[in-house]
Amino acid sequence: MAAKEKASRLQSVGVIGGGAWGTALAQSLRMAGRDVLLWARDPEVVSGINHQHVNEQRLPGIALDHRLRATNAIDEAAACDFLLIAVPSQHVREASKGLKPHWEKGKPLVICAKGFEFGTGLYCAGVVSEVLGGLPAVLSGPSFASDVARGLPTAVTLAAFKHRDAAHLAAAIGHKHFRVYTSQDLAGVQLGGAVKNVLAIAAGILVGRRLGASAHAALVTRAFYELSQFAREFGAQRETLTGLSCLGDLILTCNSPQSRNFTLGRHLGEGRTLPEALAATGGTVEGVVTATVVVEMARKPKRPLEMPIASAVQGVVSGRTSVNDAIDELLSRPQKAES
Repeated sequence: MAAKEKASRLQSVGVIGGGAWGTALAQSLRMAGRDVLLWARDPEVVSGINHQHVNEQRLPGIALDHRLRATNAIDEAAACDFLLIAVPSQHVREASKGLKPHWEKGKPLVICAKGFEFGTGLYCAGVVSEVLGGLPAVLSGPSFASDVARGLPTAVTLAAFKHRDAAHLAAAIGHKHFRVYTSQDLAGVQLGGAVKNVLAIAAGILVGRRLGASAHAALVTRAFYELSQFAREFGAQRETLTGLSCLGDLILTCNSPQSRNFTLGRHLGEGRTLPEALAATGGTVEGVVTATVVVEMARKPKRPLEMPIASAVQGVVSGRTSVNDAIDELLSRPQKAES
């Protein structure tokens, strides 16, 4: 069956998560012609979407489609033809447990969170698989919530174990301004989306310290080297590394104040403490938790991975080292062959 014909059977979609990303995806799915029901925990968010057609708490200033509906009842969202989980990575397990009593085995599900679970080190898809069974698809790539919600051109990658499943879901989710490319590299697509958050904090610190455009270019280039080494070690396919979910997402996140990870780093670079930087940034900053998981994972191979930028970020956000000392340590590393 052709992807578009199969997609027509995926008319209704439940989006789990009433934050900026979940709301933006719900809005984009309306642009794709889907019947969308967004689940949010906060009654004010639900009321605002249903009556004022806005999510002023999480996505202020953006008018939402009048036919986008929201609910506090997760069983209503679970009854849709397919589901997207768009909550922060550390809340994926809780959301999956909430879905479980209403879950229909085999129903298509797409993970739209980026990160690893703290404590277990599991990918978000691994967390969902552990709770609900099966192997969900993954959506990732260079995409800011406000751009997607406004219908600005965006391209992402959707990875699924079977190519036909990825194609069917991409046809259901994508539209003219939200291009969805497909992949079967579940590991690589998830790794890129998680690790780049850590490296973006470093880019923000550099900008906050006003160390210059040359230093920024050098850092982003070496950050991509670290991401590539890490991703290959943990199963990513080579072609994924230069794709949207790895290089593309890294470029976006390391260069824009719309990125919370970049913004947090900039606040740290300007001299704020971590609590002050978190308060000034607002919302979830995935790279803070992910930094510790990435550094721990890098130590696991028989020949541990060298990830000086990620390690420096982990040192700063854990309080183990100061921003000045972390920068000095990076600049004092011995010169060597580039690769």
